[in-house]
Amino acid sequence: MPPECRAIFEEWSPPLFLTMAVILFAVVYTHGWFAIRKTRPTLFSTWRLTAFLLGLAIIWLAIASPLDGFADASLSAHMVEHLLLMSFVPPLLLLGYPVVPLLRGLPHAVTAHILAPFIRSKFLRRLGGLLVMPIVAWLVMNLIFLGWHIPTAYDFALEHERWHDFEHICFLGSSILFWWPIIRPWPSHTHRTGWSMLLYLVTADIVNTALSAFLAFCDRPVYSYYYKLSNPFHISPMSDQMAGAVMMWVMGSLVFLVAIIFITLNLLQSQKRFTA
Repeated sequence: MPPECRAIFEEWSPPLFLTMAVILFAVVYTHGWFAIRKTRPTLFSTWRLTAFLLGLAIIWLAIASPLDGFADASLSAHMVEHLLLMSFVPPLLLLGYPVVPLLRGLPHAVTAHILAPFIRSKFLRRLGGLLVMPIVAWLVMNLIFLGWHIPTAYDFALEHERWHDFEHICFLGSSILFWWPIIRPWPSHTHRTGWSMLLYLVTADIVNTALSAFLAFCDRPVYSYYYKLSNPFHISPMSDQMAGAVMMWVMGSLVFLVAIIFITLNLLQSQKRFTA
């Protein structure tokens, strides 16, 4: 193992707050899942529990494991970190239908006396409905995605740990908003997903492809932060940038493609039943 890689592993220690937060969410959701499953066993099958817990595990892998140390020293590792937070975690969490299990898993006093006023707030409900409107969710996710990849912003986040944490929150939160209109986790309004969702996904993939292609074919390293670091994989900044861009291009587009195929098949089956 190269000395740089060994140093990253030796310096790594699991962040206590994030690790405890992931464990707490897992315990609360699992408790609530067992409670709601008693009355809705079909809706809350085992695979939903698995999806949610896997999403939490990937959050920990992305920003609490040694991968985060590699992301500070390698652009390609950083792109993997972003891919996990934006393309894999959000759909997994939302497929777990997390809202009711999380509420049911909390102590009754917390739900009744602390959260209930927020849940009943008409303003917050309207704001939530606005944020998950397809056009709003699409704009929020893609503008945040592009904004944080501007070289000045990208380098600034890497140089300031708290801003780096905020960047991760932005990526995860905006991507949850983006995937919400596609998955519509119960008990949100279950309007049937239409053909417009294909355009929603295709245009998001175009944004991802455009940024990835720019980074892959640019004739110079875009992010100066990595100039002064010794790459743990002993590759040049240009090769590292190209590798990260290709991973973001291929894996990001693959996730969009899977969603497009799934929605198309569902729409065709619904259309077939309607005309039968």
